[in-house]
Amino acid sequence: MEPRGLMGGFYRISEWIMRLSVINVLWLLCSIPFVFFAWGLLMSADVSQVYSALIAMAVVAPFTLFPATAAMFTVARKWVMGESDVALFKTFFRGYKENYKQSMLGGILYTILFAIMIVDFIVYREQLNLLSYIFIAFLVLLIVSLFNFFSMLAHYHMKTFQLLKNAILITIGRPFRSLSTAIMAGAVMYFSTRFTFLIPFFMGSIIAYLSFWNFHLIYQKLQDQAEKARLAEEEEAEKAAEMDREDLLKENSNGTNK
Repeated sequence: MEPRGLMGGFYRISEWIMRLSVINVLWLLCSIPFVFFAWGLLMSADVSQVYSALIAMAVVAPFTLFPATAAMFTVARKWVMGESDVALFKTFFRGYKENYKQSMLGGILYTILFAIMIVDFIVYREQLNLLSYIFIAFLVLLIVSLFNFFSMLAHYHMKTFQLLKNAILITIGRPFRSLSTAIMAGAVMYFSTRFTFLIPFFMGSIIAYLSFWNFHLIYQKLQDQAEKARLAEEEEAEKAAEMDREDLLKENSNGTNK
């Protein structure tokens, strides 16, 4: 029996701390090659080491980081949908296995896009400041669409190209939601750099939860709009059918009079 009152509040908080930390640790463990090269990037002493670390991260990310993140979003989806007591290990590794191929393919495409954006930013940074800012904006847009990609991957059964296309369309079509996702993720990352214990235990899982929560609000709104459109179509169809019946009755009445 779950305790109530103040003790119940502490109990629920401790449960959520455990859930978030377990999933974050699993995410990092399944992304060890990427984490290793990311640590090398932080420890780089010169530009050549930075570029080498970035290239290594780009190579291993689609095969490690992306599937692990898809698995983390699978658990986050359960939490947002109200299944807070879901089995953590089972749900995580099931999501890892089921979404591995699509997350890997999406990871390859996203890695290519990120590489293009970063290279363009480096090239144009020294030539024209305006273009460099434009590439930064595109980079932020791409990051938010990545969050939506993982949310849709965990929530829908679609082909990889459809997931990519819809993730980008939702990001562009819902700018305020996209901005709020970027702000929340940025805030979590900022506090994680200030309180570094958040990185191994909470950073990824909190971002996944907030990102899917925001995506789910978009999803619910789209569902409501689709339902309203369906009801409007049914009303129009009923009105059209009623008018057809009235016309038919008039024609029959005129034929009888003749």
